Amino acid sequence: MHFAAAERAAPHYVAVTVVEPGSAFALDPQRWPDLGQVPPAGVTARLARRIFAQAVAHLPVRVLGPGGRRLGGGGDERSATMTLHRPHEFFARVGAHGLIGFGESYQTGAWDADDLAAVLGAFARRVADLVPRPLQKLRGLYVARLPSEEDGDPVNARRNIERHYDLSNDLFELFLDESMTYSSALYGGAPAGGDESDDEARALHRAQLRKIDSILDAAGVREGSNVLEIGSGWGALAMRAAGERGAHVTTLTLSKEQKALAQERIAAAGLGERIEVRLADYREVGPPRGAPGYDAIVSVEMIEAVGERYWPDYFESIDRLLAPGGRAAVQSITMSHQRMLATRRTYTWIHKYIFPGGLIPSVPAIEQALRARTRLRLVRRLDFGEDYARTLRTWRNRFEAHWPAVSALGFDEVFHRTWRFYLAYCEAGFATGYLGVSQLTFAR
Repeated sequence: MHFAAAERAAPHYVAVTVVEPGSAFALDPQRWPDLGQVPPAGVTARLARRIFAQAVAHLPVRVLGPGGRRLGGGGDERSATMTLHRPHEFFARVGAHGLIGFGESYQTGAWDADDLAAVLGAFARRVADLVPRPLQKLRGLYVARLPSEEDGDPVNARRNIERHYDLSNDLFELFLDESMTYSSALYGGAPAGGDESDDEARALHRAQLRKIDSILDAAGVREGSNVLEIGSGWGALAMRAAGERGAHVTTLTLSKEQKALAQERIAAAGLGERIEVRLADYREVGPPRGAPGYDAIVSVEMIEAVGERYWPDYFESIDRLLAPGGRAAVQSITMSHQRMLATRRTYTWIHKYIFPGGLIPSVPAIEQALRARTRLRLVRRLDFGEDYARTLRTWRNRFEAHWPAVSALGFDEVFHRTWRFYLAYCEAGFATGYLGVSQLTFAR
C-alpha cells in the first residue's frame, strides 16, 4: 500500500496508558552499559514531554494518564495500547537521546505495547511532522552522528557484520524459515494464513524460494553460469543456483559464523564442487580464473551495510567483475530520496543496537552511484515492500514463539525486548510505506 492509500484507509488508533510500576526484570549494566543509568530529567525531558503531547494530539492517538486521566484525543475500542510504566524515565531518555532514547526506554521496560507494530506504525505514518517545524531546523545540532569506527572501510565492515551476523547461528535458525533466508520474501499475492500457523511458516518458505528464483531469473542464471554472490547469508541462494540450475557459484561473506554453517549445509546437499564460500570483502575479489568476469552477479540486502561513501566502490566492483553481456541483480531495502538525504548523517537506534554502519539507499541515489563510476544502468525494477511487512511479522511471531529456546542460548530479557522492538520497528516501516524493498537489475 502506498503512503497516500494508507492515509485514506481506516485510521490506526493508539491508546496510551501512563502508570508507574517498577521494572519486571533485571538489567545487567555491564552487558547493556547505556541502559543502566537514566539521563537527568531536566529541560530536555520537559521539552520531550511537551513535544510528545503535541504529537499525539494530532494523531489518532488516545493518551490516558494515571488514574485514567485523559492526555489526548482520539482512540476507541479498536485502539492498540501503549503503556508508559515509568514516564519520568521515558521522557528523560527521549529528551536526552531522541528516537534512540525512545527505543532504549522500550528495552528497559519503561513502556510497553499490546501491539507494538501498530503503535510504532501510528507514529511512523507522521514521522516527518512529529517534531514542530521550527525545531526541525535545529536537527543538525541535536541528533547524534555516525561514529567513525562504523565507517564501511574493509576493516570496519568486518566488525560491523560480525556484531550482528555472528550473534549465533542457532538464534537465526529458530525464527527464519527452513532455508535460513534473512531478507524479504516475495509472496506474489499469495494469501496470508494465521501468523503463527504451520500454514504461514510454509507460506514464508515458499515465498523465500520465489524471491530467490526471481533474482536468479533477473540475473539470467542458468546451466553452467559462473555466478558471484555478494553476501552469502547461510547459503540458500547459492545452493538453489547450483542445485536447481546447475550454476557454479562463488559466494562472499564477512561472517565466520555464516561461512561455517553455509559450508556445512552445502556439503550436506552434495554441492561442494559447485559452490565456493569465501570469507572476503567485495573489494578484494578478482574475476574467475580463465574468464573475463562472472556471467551473473547477485546481492541480496547487502548494500544497506555498505555505507553511502562506498556505494560507488560497490557498484564499481560489480562492473569490474561482470563479464561482457552479463547482468547483475541487487535486492535492496529503499527509502524515498528526500528522506534518505534528511537522515543520511544520523546515528539511529538501529545503528546502535542492530546494524552498525551503513545506510538504506534510495533508488535515485543508486542510479547516481552507477553513473559516477560504472557503465551499468538500471534496466528492471520489482517493488514488493508490503511483502517485507508480512515477512517481518512472521519472523516476529516465530521469534516470540521460540523465545524459551532463544533464552536457553544465553540471551537475556533485554535482548528479547531489543529484538522484539527491532522486528516490529521494521515491520511498521514497511507497512506504512516509509520503507520499501526492490529487486534491481543492472546491465551495461
